[in-house]
Amino acid sequence: MVPSWDRVPEEMRNPICQWYCDYLSQKKATLIAKRIFDIIFSVVLIIMLAVPMLIIAVMIKKDSEGPVLYRQERVTQYGRVFKIFKFRTMVQDADKIGAHVTALGDSRITKVGEKLRKSRLDEFPQLFNVLLGDMSFVGVRPEAVRYVEAYTDEMKATLLLPAGVTSMTSILYKDESELLDGVENPDEVYVNRILPEKMKYNLEYIKNVSLLYDIKTLIQTLKRVL
Repeated sequence: MVPSWDRVPEEMRNPICQWYCDYLSQKKATLIAKRIFDIIFSVVLIIMLAVPMLIIAVMIKKDSEGPVLYRQERVTQYGRVFKIFKFRTMVQDADKIGAHVTALGDSRITKVGEKLRKSRLDEFPQLFNVLLGDMSFVGVRPEAVRYVEAYTDEMKATLLLPAGVTSMTSILYKDESELLDGVENPDEVYVNRILPEKMKYNLEYIKNVSLLYDIKTLIQTLKRVL
């Protein structure tokens, strides 16, 4: 999980990314501790939340047609595409009939899905992504491929570490859907206005990554959700 310039793909090789990579390579102990924490904590939570996740799965199946889990392609460390796991909160094939970002009052959201989104219970299956190493508990939220293609050279530096389940950016933009409410082209507004603002905080995280900061972010996330 410790960034290595030798593993950075050609599309990410630029002077800004190299600076971030060299900086992160000096935090080897921190990043190893972060990975150990991810493995232990994800296993504990999967065991503790097994029954609640089963109940949620039954509720989703009763509420609407379609699979329990929603798997979408997202981008993680080194620009690698992976399948993110979430409980399905929208009608089946929702991404084929609208934008990849969700606006307030989106008609594609199911009744059970709306409740899961508000409480962020739809994120529970990402524990398996963390265990597999696709994600970390704290880090830059994984974007869809189409949005990563719009990254600037500096934004690409966020791909030097695994994507995260939560972050300070996630907390600050918890009500992101409200910013997209009523706009004609949600994707365009997200790429041109919202994403650049979020990236300012994401890049600050890369510069200040630490296990203590991660724990504080997890606590702040729980406070916002509860």
